[in-house]
Amino acid sequence: MNRVPRLRDLRRFAVSRSLFSPTTLSEAISRAGFVQADPIRAPARAQDLTLRHRVDGYRAGHLEEQYAELDIEEDVFINYGYVPRTVYRLMHPRTASSRAPVPRGARERALLAFVRERGEAHPRDVDLHFSHGTVTNYWGGSSRATTYLLEDMHYRGLVRVVRRDRGIRIYAAREPASRSHEAAPRDAQLDELVDVVVGTYAPLPLASLAMVVGRLRYAVPQWRRELRKALRRARTRLAHASVGNVEWYWHAKEDIPRDAPDQPVRLLTPFDPIVWDRRRFELLWGWPYRFEAYTPASQRKFGYYALPMLWRDQIVGWGNLIARNGDLDAQFGYVRSRPRDRAFTRELANELDRMRAFL
Repeated sequence: MNRVPRLRDLRRFAVSRSLFSPTTLSEAISRAGFVQADPIRAPARAQDLTLRHRVDGYRAGHLEEQYAELDIEEDVFINYGYVPRTVYRLMHPRTASSRAPVPRGARERALLAFVRERGEAHPRDVDLHFSHGTVTNYWGGSSRATTYLLEDMHYRGLVRVVRRDRGIRIYAAREPASRSHEAAPRDAQLDELVDVVVGTYAPLPLASLAMVVGRLRYAVPQWRRELRKALRRARTRLAHASVGNVEWYWHAKEDIPRDAPDQPVRLLTPFDPIVWDRRRFELLWGWPYRFEAYTPASQRKFGYYALPMLWRDQIVGWGNLIARNGDLDAQFGYVRSRPRDRAFTRELANELDRMRAFL
Protein backbone atom coordinates (compact mmCIF):
# COMPACT_ATOMS: atom_id res chain seq x y z
CA MET A 1 0.00 0.00 0.00
CA ASN A 2 1.73 3.18 -1.20
CA ARG A 3 -0.68 5.80 0.08
CA VAL A 4 -0.64 6.86 3.71
CA PRO A 5 -3.54 5.12 5.51
CA ARG A 6 -6.30 7.10 7.13
CA LEU A 7 -7.69 6.37 10.57
CA ARG A 8 -10.73 4.74 8.97
CA ASP A 9 -8.41 2.45 6.98
CA LEU A 10 -6.74 1.34 10.22
CA ARG A 11 -10.12 0.84 11.87
CA ARG A 12 -11.43 -1.35 9.07
CA PHE A 13 -8.10 -3.20 8.91
CA ALA A 14 -8.25 -3.93 12.65
CA VAL A 15 -11.71 -5.44 12.27
CA SER A 16 -11.36 -7.32 8.99
CA ARG A 17 -8.02 -8.99 9.78
CA SER A 18 -9.25 -10.21 13.17
CA LEU A 19 -12.72 -11.28 12.09
CA PHE A 20 -11.55 -13.70 9.40
CA SER A 21 -14.03 -16.06 7.75
CA PRO A 22 -15.25 -18.66 10.26
CA THR A 23 -13.17 -21.83 10.15
CA THR A 24 -12.43 -24.89 12.30
CA LEU A 25 -11.70 -24.50 16.01
CA SER A 26 -8.09 -25.61 15.60
CA GLU A 27 -7.47 -23.30 12.65
CA ALA A 28 -9.14 -20.34 14.37
CA ILE A 29 -6.87 -20.62 17.42
CA SER A 30 -3.86 -21.03 15.15
CA ARG A 31 -4.79 -17.91 13.18
CA ALA A 32 -5.62 -15.89 16.29
CA GLY A 33 -2.33 -16.90 17.95
CA PHE A 34 -3.79 -16.39 21.41
CA VAL A 35 -7.29 -16.54 22.89
CA GLN A 36 -7.63 -14.94 26.30
CA ALA A 37 -9.60 -16.85 28.94
CA ASP A 38 -11.78 -15.47 31.71
CA PRO A 39 -14.01 -17.39 34.15
CA ILE A 40 -16.94 -14.93 34.22
CA ARG A 41 -20.04 -16.15 32.38
CA ALA A 42 -22.05 -13.15 31.21
CA PRO A 43 -23.65 -14.73 29.26
CA ALA A 44 -20.69 -17.06 28.46
CA ARG A 45 -16.97 -17.23 29.13
CA ALA A 46 -14.72 -14.83 27.23
CA GLN A 47 -12.95 -17.58 25.28
CA ASP A 48 -16.28 -18.90 23.99
CA LEU A 49 -17.55 -15.41 23.13
CA THR A 50 -14.32 -14.73 21.23
CA LEU A 51 -14.41 -17.98 19.27
CA ARG A 52 -18.08 -17.83 18.30
CA HIS A 53 -17.29 -15.18 15.66
CA ARG A 54 -14.34 -17.11 14.26
CA VAL A 55 -15.40 -20.78 14.32
CA ASP A 56 -18.07 -22.19 12.05
CA GLY A 57 -21.03 -23.51 14.04
CA TYR A 58 -19.39 -22.77 17.39
CA ARG A 59 -21.42 -23.29 20.57
CA ALA A 60 -20.61 -22.31 24.16
CA GLY A 61 -18.43 -25.00 25.74
CA HIS A 62 -17.02 -26.45 22.51
CA LEU A 63 -13.47 -25.41 23.44
CA GLU A 64 -13.64 -27.18 26.79
CA GLU A 65 -15.21 -30.27 25.19
CA GLN A 66 -12.68 -30.54 22.37
CA TYR A 67 -9.56 -29.23 24.12
CA ALA A 68 -7.90 -32.64 24.63
CA GLU A 69 -8.12 -33.35 20.90
CA LEU A 70 -6.64 -30.04 19.77
CA ASP A 71 -3.00 -29.10 19.27
CA ILE A 72 -3.24 -26.30 21.85
CA GLU A 73 -2.27 -25.59 25.46
CA GLU A 74 -3.67 -23.55 28.31
CA ASP A 75 -0.90 -21.26 29.49
CA VAL A 76 0.15 -17.73 30.30
CA PHE A 77 0.99 -15.63 27.26
CA ILE A 78 0.45 -11.89 27.79
CA ASN A 79 -2.53 -13.01 29.87
CA TYR A 80 -3.90 -16.45 30.69
CA GLY A 81 -5.52 -18.29 27.82
CA TYR A 82 -5.03 -20.71 24.96
CA VAL A 83 -2.12 -20.87 22.52
CA PRO A 84 -1.18 -23.25 19.71
CA ARG A 85 1.54 -25.71 20.75
CA THR A 86 3.91 -24.01 18.32
CA VAL A 87 3.66 -20.90 20.51
CA TYR A 88 3.82 -22.95 23.72
CA ARG A 89 7.16 -24.44 22.65
CA LEU A 90 8.60 -20.96 22.08
CA MET A 91 7.92 -20.08 25.73
CA HIS A 92 9.30 -23.20 27.42
CA PRO A 93 11.34 -24.15 29.33
CA ARG A 94 10.88 -21.12 31.57
CA THR A 95 14.30 -21.61 33.09
CA ALA A 96 17.56 -19.72 32.93
CA SER A 97 19.07 -22.59 30.95
CA SER A 98 17.54 -24.82 28.29
CA ARG A 99 17.09 -27.63 30.81
CA ALA A 100 13.68 -28.95 31.80
CA PRO A 101 12.28 -27.52 35.07
CA VAL A 102 12.66 -29.49 38.28
CA PRO A 103 10.47 -29.53 41.42
CA ARG A 104 11.37 -27.14 44.23
CA GLY A 105 11.61 -29.07 47.47
CA ALA A 106 10.01 -32.16 48.94
CA ARG A 107 6.43 -30.89 48.73
CA GLU A 108 6.58 -30.33 44.97
CA ARG A 109 8.37 -33.64 44.42
CA ALA A 110 5.62 -35.45 46.33
CA LEU A 111 2.88 -33.60 44.51
CA LEU A 112 4.42 -34.35 41.10
CA ALA A 113 4.82 -38.02 42.01
CA PHE A 114 1.15 -38.13 43.05
CA VAL A 115 0.02 -36.60 39.75
CA ARG A 116 2.22 -38.99 37.78
CA GLU A 117 0.84 -41.98 39.65
CA ARG A 118 -2.77 -40.91 39.06
CA GLY A 119 -2.20 -40.04 35.39
CA GLU A 120 -4.34 -36.95 35.83
CA ALA A 121 -5.48 -35.16 38.96
CA HIS A 122 -8.29 -32.84 40.06
CA PRO A 123 -7.08 -30.15 42.52
CA ARG A 124 -9.74 -31.35 44.98
CA ASP A 125 -8.25 -34.87 45.04
CA VAL A 126 -4.75 -33.49 45.46
CA ASP A 127 -5.89 -31.33 48.34
CA LEU A 128 -7.69 -34.24 50.03
CA HIS A 129 -4.52 -36.29 49.81
CA PHE A 130 -2.09 -33.63 51.06
CA SER A 131 -4.30 -31.16 53.06
CA HIS A 132 -1.93 -28.26 52.53
CA GLY A 133 -4.31 -25.62 53.89
CA THR A 134 -4.95 -22.23 52.31
CA VAL A 135 -3.02 -19.27 50.92
CA THR A 136 -4.07 -15.74 49.91
CA ASN A 137 -4.66 -15.50 46.19
CA TYR A 138 -4.10 -12.59 43.78
CA TRP A 139 -7.53 -11.04 44.51
CA GLY A 140 -7.09 -11.21 48.28
CA GLY A 141 -9.32 -14.24 48.77
CA SER A 142 -8.43 -17.70 50.00
CA SER A 143 -7.18 -20.48 47.72
CA ARG A 144 -6.26 -24.01 48.60
CA ALA A 145 -2.48 -24.28 48.83
CA THR A 146 -2.39 -27.37 46.62
CA THR A 147 -4.28 -25.50 43.89
CA TYR A 148 -1.80 -22.65 44.17
CA LEU A 149 1.11 -25.11 43.97
CA LEU A 150 -0.38 -26.81 40.92
CA GLU A 151 -0.87 -23.45 39.21
CA ASP A 152 2.74 -22.51 39.92
CA MET A 153 4.00 -25.88 38.68
CA HIS A 154 1.85 -25.47 35.59
CA TYR A 155 3.37 -22.06 34.89
CA ARG A 156 6.89 -23.47 35.28
CA GLY A 157 6.12 -26.39 32.96
CA LEU A 158 6.11 -29.31 35.42
CA VAL A 159 2.44 -30.11 34.79
CA ARG A 160 -0.02 -29.24 32.04
CA VAL A 161 -3.77 -28.87 31.79
CA VAL A 162 -5.16 -31.94 30.02
CA ARG A 163 -8.86 -31.06 30.25
CA ARG A 164 -11.44 -29.30 32.41
CA ASP A 165 -14.16 -30.73 34.60
CA ARG A 166 -17.01 -28.19 34.91
CA GLY A 167 -14.50 -25.43 34.42
CA ILE A 168 -11.90 -26.82 36.87
CA ARG A 169 -8.45 -27.49 35.43
CA ILE A 170 -7.38 -31.16 35.49
CA TYR A 171 -3.61 -31.64 35.52
CA ALA A 172 -1.16 -34.27 34.31
CA ALA A 173 2.61 -34.39 34.56
CA ARG A 174 4.31 -32.78 31.61
CA GLU A 175 7.10 -34.91 30.27
CA PRO A 176 10.06 -33.03 28.76
CA ALA A 177 9.65 -32.77 25.01
CA SER A 178 12.13 -34.71 22.96
CA ARG A 179 13.91 -32.35 20.60
CA SER A 180 14.96 -33.61 17.22
CA HIS A 181 16.90 -30.39 16.63
CA GLU A 182 18.34 -27.51 18.56
CA ALA A 183 15.99 -24.71 19.58
CA ALA A 184 16.19 -21.50 17.57
CA PRO A 185 18.45 -18.77 18.95
CA ARG A 186 16.89 -16.73 21.75
CA ASP A 187 16.50 -13.56 19.66
CA ALA A 188 14.75 -15.51 16.91
CA GLN A 189 12.34 -17.07 19.41
CA LEU A 190 11.59 -13.68 20.93
CA ASP A 191 10.96 -12.20 17.49
CA GLU A 192 8.54 -15.05 16.76
CA LEU A 193 6.67 -14.34 19.99
CA VAL A 194 6.50 -10.64 19.15
CA ASP A 195 5.11 -11.59 15.74
CA VAL A 196 2.42 -13.69 17.45
CA VAL A 197 1.27 -10.88 19.72
CA VAL A 198 1.35 -8.37 16.85
CA GLY A 199 -0.61 -10.84 14.74
CA THR A 200 -3.27 -10.99 17.46
CA TYR A 201 -3.67 -7.26 18.13
CA ALA A 202 -2.40 -5.28 15.10
CA PRO A 203 -2.49 -2.56 13.98
CA LEU A 204 -0.90 -1.22 17.16
CA PRO A 205 0.08 2.33 18.09
CA LEU A 206 3.66 2.52 19.33
CA ALA A 207 2.68 2.81 23.00
CA SER A 208 0.53 -0.31 22.70
CA LEU A 209 3.25 -2.19 20.83
CA ALA A 210 5.63 -1.42 23.68
CA MET A 211 3.00 -2.53 26.18
CA VAL A 212 2.24 -5.92 24.59
CA VAL A 213 5.93 -6.68 24.02
CA GLY A 214 6.55 -5.79 27.66
CA ARG A 215 3.80 -8.18 28.74
CA LEU A 216 5.70 -11.03 27.12
CA ARG A 217 7.61 -11.04 30.40
CA TYR A 218 4.83 -13.35 31.60
CA ALA A 219 5.37 -15.70 28.65
CA VAL A 220 9.16 -15.78 28.90
CA PRO A 221 10.24 -14.55 32.35
CA GLN A 222 13.66 -16.05 31.67
CA TRP A 223 14.20 -13.48 28.90
CA ARG A 224 12.47 -10.43 30.32
CA ARG A 225 15.68 -8.38 30.17
CA GLU A 226 15.85 -8.95 26.43
CA LEU A 227 12.40 -7.53 25.65
CA ARG A 228 13.57 -3.96 25.09
CA LYS A 229 15.92 -5.20 22.39
CA ALA A 230 13.09 -7.25 20.92
CA LEU A 231 10.97 -4.10 20.77
CA ARG A 232 13.72 -2.20 18.98
CA ARG A 233 14.07 -4.99 16.44
CA ALA A 234 10.30 -5.07 15.97
CA ARG A 235 10.19 -1.37 15.13
CA THR A 236 12.59 -1.99 12.24
CA ARG A 237 10.97 -5.26 11.07
CA LEU A 238 7.31 -4.27 11.15
CA ALA A 239 5.39 -2.16 8.65
CA HIS A 240 4.46 1.22 10.09
CA ALA A 241 2.88 4.55 9.24
CA SER A 242 2.16 7.81 11.01
CA VAL A 243 -1.56 8.57 11.24
CA GLY A 244 -2.77 11.54 13.23
CA ASN A 245 0.67 12.02 14.83
CA VAL A 246 0.58 8.42 16.08
CA GLU A 247 2.94 5.75 14.77
CA TRP A 248 1.11 2.49 13.97
CA TYR A 249 2.65 -0.97 13.46
CA TRP A 250 1.57 -4.23 11.82
CA HIS A 251 3.14 -7.22 10.06
CA ALA A 252 5.24 -6.27 7.05
CA LYS A 253 3.63 -9.06 5.01
CA GLU A 254 0.15 -7.53 5.46
CA ASP A 255 -1.27 -4.76 3.32
CA ILE A 256 -3.94 -2.41 4.59
CA PRO A 257 -6.83 -2.88 2.15
CA ARG A 258 -8.35 0.12 0.43
CA ASP A 259 -11.75 -1.27 1.22
CA ALA A 260 -12.95 -3.88 3.67
CA PRO A 261 -16.36 -5.52 3.84
CA ASP A 262 -18.82 -3.96 6.24
CA GLN A 263 -19.43 -6.11 9.30
CA PRO A 264 -22.89 -7.07 10.51
CA VAL A 265 -23.78 -6.29 14.11
CA ARG A 266 -21.48 -8.25 16.39
CA LEU A 267 -21.43 -8.25 20.19
CA LEU A 268 -17.81 -8.71 21.27
CA THR A 269 -16.44 -9.90 24.58
CA PRO A 270 -14.47 -7.23 26.51
CA PHE A 271 -11.41 -9.46 25.88
CA ASP A 272 -11.84 -9.78 22.11
CA PRO A 273 -8.63 -8.83 20.25
CA ILE A 274 -10.50 -6.02 18.48
CA VAL A 275 -11.30 -4.19 21.73
CA TRP A 276 -8.85 -5.58 24.33
CA ASP A 277 -6.35 -2.70 24.07
CA ARG A 278 -8.26 0.24 25.53
CA ARG A 279 -5.69 2.76 24.28
CA ARG A 280 -6.09 1.55 20.71
CA PHE A 281 -9.87 1.38 21.16
CA GLU A 282 -10.07 5.06 22.03
CA LEU A 283 -7.79 6.07 19.15
CA LEU A 284 -9.79 4.06 16.61
CA TRP A 285 -13.32 4.70 17.84
CA GLY A 286 -13.06 7.96 19.73
CA TRP A 287 -14.64 7.00 23.05
CA PRO A 288 -13.39 5.29 26.23
CA TYR A 289 -14.82 1.80 26.77
CA ARG A 290 -14.24 0.25 30.20
CA PHE A 291 -14.62 -3.24 31.66
CA GLU A 292 -16.62 -2.76 34.86
CA ALA A 293 -17.15 -6.23 36.35
CA TYR A 294 -14.97 -5.21 39.33
CA THR A 295 -16.35 -1.66 39.55
CA PRO A 296 -18.94 -1.02 42.31
CA ALA A 297 -22.42 -1.23 40.79
CA SER A 298 -23.25 2.38 41.70
CA GLN A 299 -20.22 3.61 39.70
CA ARG A 300 -20.78 1.60 36.52
CA LYS A 301 -21.37 3.50 33.32
CA PHE A 302 -21.66 0.58 30.91
CA GLY A 303 -22.67 -2.41 33.03
CA TYR A 304 -21.27 -5.47 34.76
CA TYR A 305 -20.09 -7.19 31.56
CA ALA A 306 -20.87 -4.80 28.71
CA LEU A 307 -20.24 -6.33 25.28
CA PRO A 308 -18.95 -3.76 22.76
CA MET A 309 -21.31 -3.56 19.76
CA LEU A 310 -19.66 -3.53 16.34
CA TRP A 311 -21.73 -2.24 13.39
CA ARG A 312 -19.98 -1.91 10.03
CA ASP A 313 -16.65 -0.29 10.94
CA GLN A 314 -17.89 1.48 14.07
CA ILE A 315 -18.38 0.38 17.65
CA VAL A 316 -21.63 2.20 18.29
CA GLY A 317 -22.49 1.01 21.78
CA TRP A 318 -22.65 -1.97 24.08
CA GLY A 319 -25.00 -4.68 25.30
CA ASN A 320 -25.55 -6.41 28.63
CA LEU A 321 -26.95 -9.90 28.10
CA ILE A 322 -28.33 -12.30 30.68
CA ALA A 323 -29.63 -15.79 29.92
CA ARG A 324 -32.85 -16.37 31.87
CA ASN A 325 -35.18 -19.35 31.73
CA GLY A 326 -34.04 -20.35 28.28
CA ASP A 327 -34.32 -16.83 26.84
CA LEU A 328 -32.03 -13.85 26.54
CA ASP A 329 -32.56 -10.58 28.41
CA ALA A 330 -30.69 -7.89 26.43
CA GLN A 331 -30.17 -4.26 27.42
CA PHE A 332 -28.31 -1.85 25.14
CA GLY A 333 -26.57 1.47 25.43
CA TYR A 334 -25.25 3.71 22.65
CA VAL A 335 -22.36 6.14 22.41
CA ARG A 336 -24.53 8.77 20.74
CA SER A 337 -27.88 7.35 19.71
CA ARG A 338 -29.24 4.11 18.31
CA PRO A 339 -28.58 3.90 14.53
CA ARG A 340 -31.80 4.60 12.64
CA ASP A 341 -30.87 2.45 9.67
CA ARG A 342 -33.39 -0.37 9.25
CA ALA A 343 -30.49 -2.64 8.37
CA PHE A 344 -29.12 -2.09 11.88
CA THR A 345 -32.39 -3.20 13.50
CA ARG A 346 -32.45 -6.31 11.32
CA GLU A 347 -28.78 -7.15 11.97
CA LEU A 348 -29.10 -6.64 15.72
CA ALA A 349 -32.01 -9.10 15.77
CA ASN A 350 -29.90 -11.55 13.75
CA GLU A 351 -27.03 -11.21 16.21
CA LEU A 352 -29.32 -11.97 19.14
CA ASP A 353 -30.58 -15.05 17.29
CA ARG A 354 -26.97 -16.14 16.76
CA MET A 355 -26.27 -15.58 20.46
CA ARG A 356 -29.27 -17.71 21.48
CA ALA A 357 -28.10 -20.55 19.22
CA PHE A 358 -24.54 -20.22 20.58
CA LEU A 359 -25.77 -20.46 24.16
